[in-house]
Amino acid sequence: MTDQSRIPLFPLNAVLFPGGRLPLRVFEARYMDMTRDCMRSGSPFGVCLIREGREVGKPATPEPVGSLAHIIDWDMQQLGMLQLQTRGGQRFRVLRSEASPQGLLSADIELIPAEDPVAVPESLKACVQLLQTVVRDQGDTVFHAPHRMDEAAWVGYRLAEILPIPLPARQKLLELADSVERLTLLHRFLEQHGLLQNNSGGA
Repeated sequence: MTDQSRIPLFPLNAVLFPGGRLPLRVFEARYMDMTRDCMRSGSPFGVCLIREGREVGKPATPEPVGSLAHIIDWDMQQLGMLQLQTRGGQRFRVLRSEASPQGLLSADIELIPAEDPVAVPESLKACVQLLQTVVRDQGDTVFHAPHRMDEAAWVGYRLAEILPIPLPARQKLLELADSVERLTLLHRFLEQHGLLQNNSGGA
């Protein structure tokens, strides 16, 4: 995929972060066709948070920044209902979009460069400790491997997807270009909600 490409869009009431998990149930004809085409070509589709509209029916208006979704597994236990397991890929910015007669959105996108690996600052290490607790309690498979507990971007993305954060705030976290700034905001959220009481480590 080039830095500027055209991809199908799947607007959802969800924010997908790079490296994240997103299970999907697909039943509308437009998205069944999209999924079939993506699996045949091995190409991703785009997931964007819905800015206006609904998931079902008339095409929704998406937020301008989303993430690529790579299909890693699928199943059809029920006729007409496809279960997908997807993994978040690179972020992108929507340049322009249009709907097909079938109601499927497609967009010209610009890929957003991946963030450079930056170590988690000492003052934010409590975020790492919290994630380590989640992995210990729920197992290694709760997050896609590899687990990059020493990288601010990876830790921030994982916290942003599991914490009870309103969708508009999650979208803002996705759009941030600075991984340490993102992690700082998440650390503040954890402090405000008393979630670092046993994980502060003096930070």
